[in-house]
Amino acid sequence: MRKRSLAREVCLKVLYQMDVTLEDYRACLENYWLREEEASSLADESIKDFVRELVKGVAEHLKEIDAKISQHATNWEIERMAVIDRNILRLACFELLFRQDIPPKVSINEAIELAKKYSEPQSGRFVNGILDKIKSDKKA
Repeated sequence: MRKRSLAREVCLKVLYQMDVTLEDYRACLENYWLREEEASSLADESIKDFVRELVKGVAEHLKEIDAKISQHATNWEIERMAVIDRNILRLACFELLFRQDIPPKVSINEAIELAKKYSEPQSGRFVNGILDKIKSDKKA
Protein backbone atom coordinates (compact mmCIF):
# COMPACT_ATOMS: atom_id res chain seq x y z
CA MET A 1 0.00 0.00 0.00
CA ARG A 2 1.25 3.48 -0.86
CA LYS A 3 2.30 5.69 2.03
CA ARG A 4 -0.39 8.33 1.59
CA SER A 5 -3.10 5.71 1.14
CA LEU A 6 -1.99 4.09 4.38
CA ALA A 7 -1.97 7.48 6.09
CA ARG A 8 -5.53 8.17 4.92
CA GLU A 9 -6.63 4.82 6.28
CA VAL A 10 -5.11 5.64 9.67
CA CYS A 11 -6.64 9.11 9.54
CA LEU A 12 -10.07 7.60 8.92
CA LYS A 13 -9.69 5.40 12.00
CA VAL A 14 -8.72 8.39 14.14
CA LEU A 15 -11.59 10.50 12.75
CA TYR A 16 -13.97 7.65 13.51
CA GLN A 17 -12.71 7.52 17.09
CA MET A 18 -13.10 11.29 17.42
CA ASP A 19 -16.66 11.12 16.11
CA VAL A 20 -17.72 8.29 18.41
CA THR A 21 -15.93 9.38 21.60
CA LEU A 22 -16.14 13.16 21.05
CA GLU A 23 -12.55 13.42 22.28
CA ASP A 24 -10.06 16.02 21.09
CA TYR A 25 -8.05 15.08 18.00
CA ARG A 26 -4.77 15.17 19.94
CA ALA A 27 -6.03 12.59 22.44
CA CYS A 28 -7.37 10.35 19.69
CA LEU A 29 -4.10 10.50 17.77
CA GLU A 30 -2.13 9.70 20.88
CA ASN A 31 -4.43 6.80 21.73
CA TYR A 32 -4.13 5.46 18.22
CA TRP A 33 -0.33 5.50 18.22
CA LEU A 34 -0.23 3.84 21.64
CA ARG A 35 -2.78 1.10 21.04
CA GLU A 36 -2.80 0.03 17.45
CA GLU A 37 -0.57 -2.81 16.34
CA GLU A 38 -0.15 -1.41 12.87
CA ALA A 39 1.10 1.86 14.35
CA SER A 40 4.38 0.14 15.14
CA SER A 41 4.76 -0.69 11.46
CA LEU A 42 4.43 3.00 10.64
CA ALA A 43 8.02 3.79 11.44
CA ASP A 44 8.15 6.21 8.54
CA GLU A 45 7.74 9.67 10.04
CA SER A 46 6.39 11.03 6.75
CA ILE A 47 3.32 8.82 7.16
CA LYS A 48 2.78 9.96 10.74
CA ASP A 49 3.26 13.59 9.71
CA PHE A 50 0.67 13.27 6.94
CA VAL A 51 -1.79 11.61 9.33
CA ARG A 52 -1.31 14.45 11.83
CA GLU A 53 -1.82 17.09 9.12
CA LEU A 54 -5.03 15.48 7.91
CA VAL A 55 -6.54 14.83 11.33
CA LYS A 56 -5.67 18.30 12.59
CA GLY A 57 -6.99 19.90 9.41
CA VAL A 58 -10.31 18.09 9.58
CA ALA A 59 -10.67 18.91 13.28
CA GLU A 60 -9.88 22.59 12.80
CA HIS A 61 -12.23 23.00 9.81
CA LEU A 62 -14.96 20.60 10.92
CA LYS A 63 -17.82 23.13 10.88
CA GLU A 64 -16.93 24.36 7.40
CA ILE A 65 -16.47 20.81 6.13
CA ASP A 66 -19.77 19.59 7.58
CA ALA A 67 -21.57 22.63 6.15
CA LYS A 68 -20.17 21.91 2.68
CA ILE A 69 -21.08 18.23 2.87
CA SER A 70 -24.59 19.09 4.09
CA GLN A 71 -25.01 21.58 1.26
CA HIS A 72 -24.32 18.87 -1.33
CA ALA A 73 -25.81 15.80 0.37
CA THR A 74 -29.30 16.16 -1.01
CA ASN A 75 -31.92 14.53 1.23
CA TRP A 76 -29.28 13.55 3.80
CA GLU A 77 -28.57 15.02 7.21
CA ILE A 78 -24.92 14.65 8.12
CA GLU A 79 -25.80 13.33 11.58
CA ARG A 80 -27.84 10.51 10.02
CA MET A 81 -25.09 9.31 7.67
CA ALA A 82 -23.17 6.19 8.60
CA VAL A 83 -20.27 7.23 10.85
CA ILE A 84 -17.70 5.73 8.49
CA ASP A 85 -19.18 7.43 5.39
CA ARG A 86 -19.41 10.76 7.19
CA ASN A 87 -15.73 10.61 8.14
CA ILE A 88 -14.59 9.49 4.68
CA LEU A 89 -16.44 12.52 3.31
CA ARG A 90 -14.87 14.80 5.93
CA LEU A 91 -11.38 13.63 5.09
CA ALA A 92 -11.81 13.99 1.33
CA CYS A 93 -13.66 17.29 1.67
CA PHE A 94 -10.78 18.67 3.74
CA GLU A 95 -8.36 17.66 0.99
CA LEU A 96 -10.57 19.17 -1.73
CA LEU A 97 -11.07 22.48 0.05
CA PHE A 98 -7.84 23.06 1.93
CA ARG A 99 -5.02 21.03 0.33
CA GLN A 100 -4.03 22.47 -3.02
CA ASP A 101 -1.07 20.07 -3.14
CA ILE A 102 -3.41 17.10 -3.60
CA PRO A 103 -5.20 16.74 -6.96
CA PRO A 104 -9.01 16.51 -6.51
CA LYS A 105 -9.11 13.29 -8.53
CA VAL A 106 -6.71 11.66 -6.07
CA SER A 107 -8.75 12.74 -3.04
CA ILE A 108 -11.97 11.44 -4.56
CA ASN A 109 -10.46 8.13 -5.73
CA GLU A 110 -8.88 7.52 -2.32
CA ALA A 111 -12.21 8.24 -0.61
CA ILE A 112 -14.03 5.81 -2.90
CA GLU A 113 -11.47 3.11 -2.11
CA LEU A 114 -11.88 3.71 1.64
CA ALA A 115 -15.65 3.48 1.25
CA LYS A 116 -15.36 0.20 -0.66
CA LYS A 117 -13.06 -1.24 1.99
CA TYR A 118 -14.76 -0.04 5.17
CA SER A 119 -18.40 0.61 4.36
CA GLU A 120 -21.42 -0.75 2.50
CA PRO A 121 -21.26 -1.79 -1.17
CA GLN A 122 -23.18 1.31 -2.33
CA SER A 123 -21.09 3.72 -0.24
CA GLY A 124 -18.52 4.21 -2.99
CA ARG A 125 -21.16 5.71 -5.28
CA PHE A 126 -22.63 7.78 -2.43
CA VAL A 127 -19.22 9.24 -1.52
CA ASN A 128 -18.33 9.82 -5.17
CA GLY A 129 -21.58 11.68 -5.85
CA ILE A 130 -21.20 14.11 -2.96
CA LEU A 131 -17.49 14.73 -3.51
CA ASP A 132 -18.00 15.31 -7.22
CA LYS A 133 -20.58 18.01 -6.40
CA ILE A 134 -18.18 19.62 -3.93
CA LYS A 135 -15.38 19.56 -6.50
CA SER A 136 -17.64 21.10 -9.16
CA ASP A 137 -18.86 23.76 -6.73
CA LYS A 138 -15.28 24.68 -5.87
CA LYS A 139 -14.47 25.28 -9.56
CA ALA A 140 -17.50 27.53 -10.07
